[in-house]
Formats: sequence, structure tokens, C-alpha cells
Amino acid sequence: MLTVPDAWLSVAYVMAAQGLSGIAKDLNKMSAKASVKAMFTNGSGSMLFKWVAILTGSKNALKGVGFFAGAVLLEWLGFRAALALLAGILLMVLLVTAVRLPGGVGKMKSKPKFTQVFSTIPAINWLSAARFFLFGSRDVWFVVALPVFLYEVLDWSFTMIGTFMALWVIGDGMVQASAPRLISHSQQGPGGSAARVAAFALMLFPAAIAFGLQLGWPADWVLIVGLILFGIIFALNSALHSYLILAYSDHDKVAMNVGFYYMANAGGRLMGTILSGWLYQTHGLEGCLWLSSAFVLAAAILSFKLPEIKSNAEKKITKDV
Repeated sequence: MLTVPDAWLSVAYVMAAQGLSGIAKDLNKMSAKASVKAMFTNGSGSMLFKWVAILTGSKNALKGVGFFAGAVLLEWLGFRAALALLAGILLMVLLVTAVRLPGGVGKMKSKPKFTQVFSTIPAINWLSAARFFLFGSRDVWFVVALPVFLYEVLDWSFTMIGTFMALWVIGDGMVQASAPRLISHSQQGPGGSAARVAAFALMLFPAAIAFGLQLGWPADWVLIVGLILFGIIFALNSALHSYLILAYSDHDKVAMNVGFYYMANAGGRLMGTILSGWLYQTHGLEGCLWLSSAFVLAAAILSFKLPEIKSNAEKKITKDV
């Protein structure tokens, strides 16, 4: 859609293309995670946690690689040719998955009504609410305020900013993929208590960065060290949420539950992005960071409603009773 002549590239047209791209991206993420749940019908929670972490972490690491790939393709081929090449690669992926992936994985027996899209499982509703604030806490300072601050205040170049943020995203993905080895958990996998601990730990870092900036410590070192530590704990939080949404879901409704959860994720990112621009203009980067810490606190409080994961035997006893 974006390889059309320049005269077609109005704001509305580009926004429509970006909107469709976002929908397609989330449908892919939802389907991939739902498929993992469907493929582990009899596996342990620990094994499910491992593969969800690998899937989510590798996806985010490749997202960071995409920063570099996009820059190289723009420099090498130009805008339209780069997009045409990417579209061709996606066509190859479509053909391979159409041939190789099993059909009907996770398909529901009946088409649900719109009202059924909203989850009736309390744990999923609480997790989605926590996810809303978790991702809002990141984007409220990372998406708009941070790159503007690095450019305007610290005088970083566009290349430096893009490289730093790309490396941060790659590192985030690598930590997510390693989460099962970094988080202590039982055979059933981590539960609500792990999500609470991780959220309360994360809450400290935006506040510490804001405090350091207000005290006049060297801003570049405060942000670099703070971002690395924030990224590690944030990645563990995200990996825990990605596992819990599958662990709390029944096999026949996993795709709908993951879709509802991603709707909350997108809502949090939207709120965070809007507030990031407004707060940076009114209260600076420190104001964005303090609100980020408050958002994480909200996610931690909501996580008190998240239950622990039951074993298959416990689920069967509960169902029989």
C-alpha cells in the first residue's frame, strides 16, 4: 500500500495502511501464542512457559533487528524498493506457512457473538487490566519523551538514538526468551505471586531514574544504566504475562482470550503514547517517569487478583466437585 506514488500518500492513507498493518501484526501474535497453547494440551506449565518465552523473546529480538534492517534497506534500495522487498518476503512466509502449518489449530466449534469476545474468566480480566498499565508504563516515557529528550537535551544524533533503542529492544527480547531460567517456578509454572513481585520490582526503576535526574546526576549515565535495568525487569514482567494468559485460558477459547488481552495491551500503549507527548511538554521527562512508576504500581496492585496455576490433577478435582 505504501509503494504508491507520492500523491497518494496523504495522512489518512498512511494512517489506514498503518492501522491495517497493526491489525495484521496482532492477529499473527494472537494466532502464534494460541497455537503454542493448542500444541501443549498435555504438557506441563513449566514447558509451556519455556516455549511462550522463546516465542515472545525471539519476536521482540527480531523487532530490534528490524530497526537495523529498515535503515540498511532505506540506504541501499530506497523507500519503495525496500517496501517491495519486504512485501515479497512476507509473501514467501505466507506460502510456507500455508503449506507447512496444520489447519484448524485452535478453531472454535461455533462462531462466537460479539459480546462473548469479552472474557468471563476473572483471572483473564485482572491480567488484562494489569497488562494495560504495564505497557502504558513503558510507552509513557519510552515512545515519545525519551527519544526527544536524547535529541534535544543530550544532543544525540538520530543514528545514536535509533541504534540505542534497537539494541534495547533486542536485549529485551533476549531476556524474555531467558525468563524460564531467570524466574524460579514450580512444575506448574509461575503464578500470580511471581507477577506481583516482578511488578513491584519494576516500579522502583522509573522512580529511581526520575530521582537521579532531579538530583542533577549525569543524565546520559542515569538513562543508560536505568534503561538497561528497567528493560531487564520489564522483559521478565512481559514474559510472565504472556505465559499467564495462556495458562488461564481454556483450549477452545484461547484465541479469543489472547485477543482480548492484546486489546488491553494496545489500549495501554495508546494511552501511554498520548500521555508521553503531553507530559513531556508540561512536566518534562521526570514527570513521564513518575507517572510510569504509578502505572506499574497499578499493575502490581491489580496482580493481587491473579491466582496461582493449578496442576492438571487439581483442575480435574475442582471440575469434578
